[in-house]
Amino acid sequence: MITIFGSINMDLIATTDRLPKPGETVAGNGFSTAAGGKGANQALAARRAGSTVRMTGAVGNDGFAEPALALLAAAGTDLSTVNHVSEPTGTALILVGGDGENMIAVVPGANGTMTAEHATVAVDALGTADTLMLQFEIPVAAVETALTAAKAKGVRTILNLAPLIPDAARLGRLADIVIANETEFERLAGEDNMSADAREAALRRLHTETGQTLIVTLGGDGVIAIRGGEVSRAKGLVIEPVDTVGAGDTFCGYFAASLDQGLDFHQSLRRAAVAGSLACLKPGAQPSIPVASEVAEQL
Repeated sequence: MITIFGSINMDLIATTDRLPKPGETVAGNGFSTAAGGKGANQALAARRAGSTVRMTGAVGNDGFAEPALALLAAAGTDLSTVNHVSEPTGTALILVGGDGENMIAVVPGANGTMTAEHATVAVDALGTADTLMLQFEIPVAAVETALTAAKAKGVRTILNLAPLIPDAARLGRLADIVIANETEFERLAGEDNMSADAREAALRRLHTETGQTLIVTLGGDGVIAIRGGEVSRAKGLVIEPVDTVGAGDTFCGYFAASLDQGLDFHQSLRRAAVAGSLACLKPGAQPSIPVASEVAEQL
């Protein structure tokens, strides 16, 4: 089983011909809402990939709570550890440009109520065959407690270093598996503007220091990773992206589910990369997450 300890949001999405520069106003050409939040996105991806998934998080007692959980519920996700609190449900304000790139501002709301006590309860319910996956859209104290408790219990942990926070490098050292995009990995490694060779060298260095499995997603260039001293690479699909929102979360959820289902490391990377590519072909975070049969067809 996979437990996701993380955020649940409603995404408010505006589309434009191009993204605005700082201080600039551009005309929009579309608006929609969709369930989101990095935790919920990854939970839905893992569930659509075929694993048993429990979502631990919080929503408000407002009009966004039910739609924020609707796709998770429809997929059969265990929502018994989702708290309903007085704070508003978290929101993400998303701009998507004509080339599929995006800008996002996240307002935590109910996600900010998650505590170290919630983390302890979540980990207490896990067995050593389970997986705990986390991100940085809930308070740092909750994430740190969950990672520390899971390590003490022998539960496999996967930490997605998103969104970037000042404590990312420190907390990244506490997880068994770390997933980051190029920018996030540079923060972890303490280097800027890495070339491909420098990135691989940093992967090897950090892996030697920590023994962790490290995965760096590279957008259209696929993914590079290191595990057990061996560097692996996997490609996604060659596509024209419609909307890249949720692609990274889809990768994370499918990767966790693939390991949970017994696939080997490279198979898990490839399956997750293909799923992430497919998520770029539809708008919205959760609506774009493919089901397992769609990914299998591409594989």
